[in-house]
Amino acid sequence: MTPINQRRIANFKMNRRGYWSLWIFLLLFVLSLFAELIANDQPLVIKFQEELYFPVVKEYYETEFGGEFQSQADYKDPYIQELISEGGNGWILWPLIRYDHRTINYDLPVPAPSPPSSENLLGTDDQGRDVFARVIYGFRISILFALVLTITSSVIGVIAGALQGFYGGKVDLYFQRFIEIWSGLPVLFLLIILASIVEPNFWWLLGIMLLFSWMNLVDVVRAEFLRGRNLEYVRAARALGVSNQQIMFKHILPNAMVATLTFMPFIFNGGIVTLTALDFLGFGLPPGSASLGELIAQGKDNLHAPWLGLSAFMTLSIMLTLLIFIGEAIRDAFDPRKTLL
Repeated sequence: MTPINQRRIANFKMNRRGYWSLWIFLLLFVLSLFAELIANDQPLVIKFQEELYFPVVKEYYETEFGGEFQSQADYKDPYIQELISEGGNGWILWPLIRYDHRTINYDLPVPAPSPPSSENLLGTDDQGRDVFARVIYGFRISILFALVLTITSSVIGVIAGALQGFYGGKVDLYFQRFIEIWSGLPVLFLLIILASIVEPNFWWLLGIMLLFSWMNLVDVVRAEFLRGRNLEYVRAARALGVSNQQIMFKHILPNAMVATLTFMPFIFNGGIVTLTALDFLGFGLPPGSASLGELIAQGKDNLHAPWLGLSAFMTLSIMLTLLIFIGEAIRDAFDPRKTLL
């Protein structure tokens, strides 16, 4: 590892708030990746007649446990539980939360939305679905959406900015005029029109947002290339006959990536906020999807059930705060004025 990278890592660690925010965020993200093992209406493991079954990854028929019907086993049915425990001398290992984000609790003591209880730790929404499970799955889909959007848009933005800044002249002029026109398009109106034509889904939303999100980095990368193309080592490379592609991506791009990396956590934040806002307005993920924006919308429509809005709001607040702290730490790590004491 080069001394400059060692200095950057040390500077990042010196920002204790950002350093610990990164570990907390990674822990929450990794846990959300295994949401099916935390919140699910299917058991993790079943032991029946000296054999192990894994309903969380495979469907089993009722007849496999001594039932009468050739249909998927309902493990919450007391009849099935009795067949497993008594008839097969077995046991059932359940996840921490016995509901996934789509499961409806039909045995609520009060009409939905029901308040927090020992069975539903954060209560249920207006359809009787467990809020805690929806928060876990909603957290995961928000992070994955923002992650894919950030990486893809950053690649496009870096390439576009590099071409503008390196070649300059008419390439830069025409590209700037295009960006000015493209960025002036009403994104929300376009989403409303397209949502009335096709049903939105994860990839559809990602493609639409990608059409506009790549412009966030163009100006930063463009400025770095405009400055870097006139440096002496670049002129020397041209004099030696090095191709433009090698100069752009081997010599100038590493310096431009410093500004890019410091911007990425904030672009990540923007992707999460955008998805949440679209879900809140009803133009986001399909109905029934685990969505923090939909929970906030339910909180608005059910003011007598504050746990709905508060659960989503607290999740978003923690998520965005951690990302901002991480972004600040990355910015400090790449700041050339920062030196180790």
